Amino acid sequence: MMCNSRYRLLRIVAKYSTDASNTEFRVLDLRKGSGESAMQGRGRFQKRTEGGPQLLPPRETRMPIDQDWPSVWPGPRTFHPASVPLPVRQGYPAKDLAAPPGKYANAELMKIPNFLHLTPAAVQRHCQAIKRFCTPWPSKLTNEDACDKYFPVQTTTCDYLHSSPSIRDPLARIVTLQVKLSSLPLEGRTRDKFLRLVQERYNPETDMVTIVVDRCPTRKQNLDYSHFLLTVLYHESMKEESWEREKSPLDNELFEWQTSASRAAIDSLAVKQKLDPDYIQHYSEALTNLMNKGEDQETLADYKERALRLLGHSRN
Repeated sequence: MMCNSRYRLLRIVAKYSTDASNTEFRVLDLRKGSGESAMQGRGRFQKRTEGGPQLLPPRETRMPIDQDWPSVWPGPRTFHPASVPLPVRQGYPAKDLAAPPGKYANAELMKIPNFLHLTPAAVQRHCQAIKRFCTPWPSKLTNEDACDKYFPVQTTTCDYLHSSPSIRDPLARIVTLQVKLSSLPLEGRTRDKFLRLVQERYNPETDMVTIVVDRCPTRKQNLDYSHFLLTVLYHESMKEESWEREKSPLDNELFEWQTSASRAAIDSLAVKQKLDPDYIQHYSEALTNLMNKGEDQETLADYKERALRLLGHSRN
């Protein structure tokens, strides 16, 4: 069995060897000779030229003076030196007397944000694009008093721009909310309770309540929290607890003429002696200033004069 298998294998190898000897193969000549294949190779391939490909000059040298800059720099992007026709420099010089590095191959210019897309022409185009989404200015808001009446709450925030690895500044999250106390519907007990809650945040000279919020990490969170604080202060002032009904006039922080014993005494005296109502009004104002502002030469002199007039005596 093994002899027959070897005999068949030898016959197959001999057959393929005979067929391969009768076949003509093309010869590939890789030498730089004068053969036909070398001539064909010279005709198909060109000799490589030295110097590399020809590059176009930078775009900044080919920009016309009256070009449309918003089309060149339409939106925020990283600084590109070949597109900015300005001699911009940024960074520390290599030597003391050398100029700062130029704009080419300058990583410092790519770190900081640029506002090359916010040119006057681009801003005008943006305004024209969003103009159709805007509504007319309200006709009733003709002056500052009308604005304060319909929009009593004022919110103030600050944005910072500086050269640093991060464009975020921790101070930008701070939100300042201001509202006039007179714009809130608070009277008597509710006003006194509101003032006790806000404490030093109220300025009596300007009648302004100022709330500064900076505990949250973002500005939006601080803005929502400031509105929440104002809402809670108002509703807490409107509440009346059971122990608040036990409060007497002596517990008030300020003297109130309407609930004072002096008014009851003057009212009984006015019925007997028919006092002038204007003198009573002036006397109440003088007494209120004396009790709330404190005793000094001016308040004492004013109280003395109004009291004498009330009792029917005139100052010489």
